[in-house]
Amino acid sequence: MKLTYRPEIDGLRAIAVCAVILYHAEITIFGHQPFKGGFIGVDIFFVISGYLITFIILEELITTGSFSFKYFYERRIRRILPVLLFIMLVSLPFGWWYLLPTSFIDFSKSILYSIGFSSNFYFHYSGLEYSVQGLQHPFLHTWSLSVEEQYYIFFPIILLITFKYFRKYLIHILIFAFIVSLSLAEWSSRNYPSASFYFLHTRMWELLAGSILAYFEIKKEDRSQNKIFNLILPFTGLILIGHSILYFNDEMLHPSFYTLSPIIGVCLIIWFSSKDELITKVLSTKLFVGIGLISYSLYLWHYPIFVYVGKLNIPEGGILKKLSIAVFIVILSIISYYFIERPFRSRKIKFKKIFIFLFLKLLLIISICVYFLNLKFHPFHTKYLSDNRNFIVNYDYNNFSNKENVFIIGNSYADDLLHIFSNNKRLVDDYYFYITVGDIVDANYQIKCLIAFLERKKFICDKNLFSFIQTQYEKSDYIVFAEGFNFGNTYLGSDFDKIIEYLNKDKKKFIVFLDDVSGADILDIFIHRNGKLPNSNELDDLEYIFFQKVTNWRKKDFKKIKDKLLNKNIKFITRSEIFCDYFIKKCPLIENDNKLYMDAGHITNNGAEYFSKKIDLIINRLINN
Repeated sequence: MKLTYRPEIDGLRAIAVCAVILYHAEITIFGHQPFKGGFIGVDIFFVISGYLITFIILEELITTGSFSFKYFYERRIRRILPVLLFIMLVSLPFGWWYLLPTSFIDFSKSILYSIGFSSNFYFHYSGLEYSVQGLQHPFLHTWSLSVEEQYYIFFPIILLITFKYFRKYLIHILIFAFIVSLSLAEWSSRNYPSASFYFLHTRMWELLAGSILAYFEIKKEDRSQNKIFNLILPFTGLILIGHSILYFNDEMLHPSFYTLSPIIGVCLIIWFSSKDELITKVLSTKLFVGIGLISYSLYLWHYPIFVYVGKLNIPEGGILKKLSIAVFIVILSIISYYFIERPFRSRKIKFKKIFIFLFLKLLLIISICVYFLNLKFHPFHTKYLSDNRNFIVNYDYNNFSNKENVFIIGNSYADDLLHIFSNNKRLVDDYYFYITVGDIVDANYQIKCLIAFLERKKFICDKNLFSFIQTQYEKSDYIVFAEGFNFGNTYLGSDFDKIIEYLNKDKKKFIVFLDDVSGADILDIFIHRNGKLPNSNELDDLEYIFFQKVTNWRKKDFKKIKDKLLNKNIKFITRSEIFCDYFIKKCPLIENDNKLYMDAGHITNNGAEYFSKKIDLIINRLINN
């Protein structure tokens, strides 16, 4: 059976890419964000890719008895690299201008890993979360390309060996691999969510779903001919996909058994579609097919544009602003499709010419990235950008005094909090502060160590850290959890519920200190562009923009965190409540010509001193009420 063009598959691509873009755009309608499950668009792409690649390989194996790896990977290169390298090359000068030194270095690294189709590993081990921190990293979305390309590298080899030597059991092996991968995804999403999200072994089942479909289509030499099923099931599939887009959210386990819903939906449409069926007709319309044809360019362009628009310090706009950005992305994607994608796919251009062209472009990109990675004197470094935290705090963990003892646990924002406390004489006189190792050890890891102690269970935890946590917990009067603006992903799960249960039982007083301030790096961006501190009018504008960034976050992500904390009867405070002026609508960035922040959210020495003057009343309010 020969693979024929199926316009409805391009229609599915259209749904997938639109879902992803709407998810990243955070479209809000009447105060509600309806496309919170738009991330499943990537899963739709995986099924389609698995279906097409397997069909191509099996068709060639059955008809010719062999498989040309050279021709297969040539097509993949023609399809993927030209527009990807072009967008990378275009993005580099914008990154140089709009990103700060550390961000640009990360950006350069991500490009190098993306070229090697291993960016999923880079982003995982960098601790980046796709939904929370993503729009700070222009090429974070390339993780999915890396997963696909890793599948394209290994799967043809495995399929060829299986077809030649174990042909009788081919479908059994595919189904077994599907079940194993899905089971790993369910387990990993509960225990190692980041690895589960980014890695091939927990995503492979989605691609294998398409592969299994392709096998049965070639085996039967046709798809379903049942008129009733062909009428009903594509509509059912669309409902499953639509439900996933509208009702899934970042808090659910993904990928997991829940993800079966959209995957089954895609499979139903692919298998039961027919020319006379309504869903097939809709997906085959010029609009859906047109979007599907440019879906690859749309996917590649939208993410860096969203990042750079966010770096422009433009105040939050409404639907018109987002529509204008969308139109711009569509125009760029159409241009990319007709002037880059299509010409390079054409067999009229010999592969040798394409290879030489791509090689030179690749060499240029790598050279630029390596240059900046090894640049000792970075052009962004000025005297204004070098204000790091160099402070010494009393870390005498065993010197328990007659004061009330406060045990702080968390990440780098716990270090910030201790820094603020230590600059407040009244608090230092009344309380003695102890802290874990802050950002040296992952906050989740610290939480698991604490739970291990509370539940008297074995957990692979550093002996010194475990001993320290045990000592501090037993001696402490107050437990303070301190984290940044991605707090909800760390502490609001089942682990945090366990801790609260034990804290209540042990009658420990506890407070959550949430640093919801993100976006203070707008000052550093201004300094980088202008080479000086802002004047009073410019500072007013920046502090207003900063305020908008903070309040926008509080309106969306913070609400669910706040509701959970209140429902659990937890005392909590956010930094913006203390430091931002909601009357004049400003969040401070500079005091007496001194920067208060060293990056998007972490404070400087001057910041600690400034904020310490304002925190004691808030702390006393929390303690006493």
